[in-house]
Amino acid sequence: MKAAVLNALNGRFDVEDIDIGSPQGREVLVQVKASGLCHSDLHLAETDFGIPLPAVYGHEIAGVVSQIGPDVSDFAVGDHVVASLIRFCGHCFPCLDGRTYQCNHPEETLREPGAEARLTRDGAPVEQAFGTGGFAEYTIIHENQLVRVPDELPFPQAALLACGTVTGAGAVINTARVKTGESVAVLGVGGVGLNAIAAAKLVGAGRIVAIDTQPKKEALARKFGATDFVNPNDGDPIAAVRALIPGGVDHSFEVIGLKITAEQAIKITRVGGNTYMIGAHKPGSAIDLNVQEDLVQDQKVIRGVYMGSSNFRHDIPMYAELYLQGRLNLDDLISREINISEINDAYLELKDGGIARSVITSF
Repeated sequence: MKAAVLNALNGRFDVEDIDIGSPQGREVLVQVKASGLCHSDLHLAETDFGIPLPAVYGHEIAGVVSQIGPDVSDFAVGDHVVASLIRFCGHCFPCLDGRTYQCNHPEETLREPGAEARLTRDGAPVEQAFGTGGFAEYTIIHENQLVRVPDELPFPQAALLACGTVTGAGAVINTARVKTGESVAVLGVGGVGLNAIAAAKLVGAGRIVAIDTQPKKEALARKFGATDFVNPNDGDPIAAVRALIPGGVDHSFEVIGLKITAEQAIKITRVGGNTYMIGAHKPGSAIDLNVQEDLVQDQKVIRGVYMGSSNFRHDIPMYAELYLQGRLNLDDLISREINISEINDAYLELKDGGIARSVITSF
């Protein structure tokens, strides 16, 4: 089958023919119908996060169940599904408490060490990043990483629910629990940021400030619900936000993963405000924090967020229904649909900051 394989940490994927096995135990073979190009995969393709190479990335996946393992109970051949990189065992305390994103035993969704690899090339194992490996025609995924979605949900839109939506919207709805009338700032108007803006609008936030260095992002941000737009290239974004909202915002969401934007996100919140760190930072990265001023005196809360604090088996069907009702905009998240052979050019476009998402829909 065709797959985009990362062979070196150079940010470029090689489209090759590799082999895929048969589902075992609780595994499901999924024919990939759409696979979103999330910026996180590009970040991982350029930085050493300890993932063995060669590897197949891709974690925004929608497709159709093609075959099931002998112990699968939740899915049948023909089901339309979305995959998640959230891996959960289903029996530890966080899982039983609904916090599957904090599972203590995510390794239970993978094959035992030394077992036959799901993916191989010339007989040698190919790593399947996060247990998903969606940059391929087919993928084998544990049933605990899958959720069924309505057949009428288009595959490209369904794929974006897997990460961009659960991460951005989830941070607003699940983690921050933004209340009607509260003010919000989102630093970074990519796929995750746009979903955060859309969710802030959905829950009735009063002021929604989008912050990005790309002027072309303003129209898109406002389309998703931003009431204001700040371009850091035009001047100090902290001063600009505080000019719009004296005292600062109630909630700020940093979705870029840079030191400078993380520190700005803290500074633009009010006394007692909340900052949520969502963007993927490089291993070992740090930020400067004035403990007395920011934490003690101003009583601010700084919280890391993983996958929007999402129980995806609950949240993805909810977002799918909101989309089908016309209440959640997924259509404008899709910049274009591409063939897998175009993956590197599409990532260059994403890196340039001019688009929201490209989605692989053909192989």
